Amino acid sequence: MLRRAVTQSCVPLRSSHHSLLLRTYATAVRASNGSQTQGPPPTGPAKRKRNTANPLVKIVDGFKKFKPITPGLRHVRMLINPHLWKGKPVRDLTFPLRKKGGRNNTGQITVRSRGGGHKRRIRIVDFYRREPGPHDVIRIEYDPNRSAHIALLKSRDKNALQPWSYILACEGLRAGDVVTSYRGGIPDGTVEGYVDEPNVKKDKLSDAELGQEESSEAALSLGILRSITIKLGNVLPLRLIPPGTVIHNITLDPKGPARLVRSAGTSATMVLQEEKGEYCQIRLQSGEVRRVRADCCATIGKVSNGDWKGRMLGKAGRARWLGRRPHVRGVAMNARDHPHGGGRGKSKGNRHPSSPWGWNTKGKRTRKPGPRGHKTGNKYVIRERPRGKHKISLIVK
Repeated sequence: MLRRAVTQSCVPLRSSHHSLLLRTYATAVRASNGSQTQGPPPTGPAKRKRNTANPLVKIVDGFKKFKPITPGLRHVRMLINPHLWKGKPVRDLTFPLRKKGGRNNTGQITVRSRGGGHKRRIRIVDFYRREPGPHDVIRIEYDPNRSAHIALLKSRDKNALQPWSYILACEGLRAGDVVTSYRGGIPDGTVEGYVDEPNVKKDKLSDAELGQEESSEAALSLGILRSITIKLGNVLPLRLIPPGTVIHNITLDPKGPARLVRSAGTSATMVLQEEKGEYCQIRLQSGEVRRVRADCCATIGKVSNGDWKGRMLGKAGRARWLGRRPHVRGVAMNARDHPHGGGRGKSKGNRHPSSPWGWNTKGKRTRKPGPRGHKTGNKYVIRERPRGKHKISLIVK
């Protein structure tokens, strides 16, 4: 009893009068709105500032990494895209994906190591861009069916048949931007003194046939036109794109959809426009230079999500979410199951890399592109992509 009484007597008691004084002082300080009123210091321990950062997450080289509290988080590298829309897509622009597990119409497996995965809906991406006029970028969305991001557009034309559409988002495109498609040509009156004549050859518009004043005015109007049209996300015919411009979504048919340069982080470069004006030369991402008709179209800019290849799934479960089943190595199989199988230890018997059916899979040329190649090769390829030693030298440089 004596010890309890001594302990209670040592604890300072806060009276009701003292609490009333503290509340009155706090009210006076809030009412002063930051004035320099001095008063007694607040009693009690100081309140610590709340740390809102997640101690389990850190940013390394632009990627999000996690503290390895579980084996599945040790090697994970996730992309950081705070500008992406966190909601669902426009349902009218999607349809469900029916999975086949890598099988054809007869039920035979034609693509190995596929099956399962999360449910998906295919986003209907507009690779034609035939609708003219300005379109507002509403938001940037994630597409589970491709590596690049997509952008939701809304046409300003109230009489448009389909005001909403999806396109591939280029690097730097954000919500609130405006993109325009000039696939049908430049409308009359866009730039004073410029008339779009796609059927007129370049040799007919030489400075020798035009006067000096007319040629200078034409060059000025062309410069103004390029300053208006060469913007991220705009679609233009190749004949109106100056050399050195970074492009993507290139069509191979003047009336067809985009076929080339559609993966995340890829881009092509306009090299030159030929003298007759019928073809243009484009350098692709692989280093190949090929000819494309000048009437074909391309989109200005580079495809978005360039850091996509730097991500790491971290565990096999994430691969299964994407529909990827386990893939067994050939050297781990028996001799009857794969050309690399059998033997003692890890060895494929000095055999070239091949498929389970004996096809060469690495280093085997399947065609000879270029005008001097085989008659079944691609005659529009001017320079092949670098291979072997030439490719290694470019990487070192």
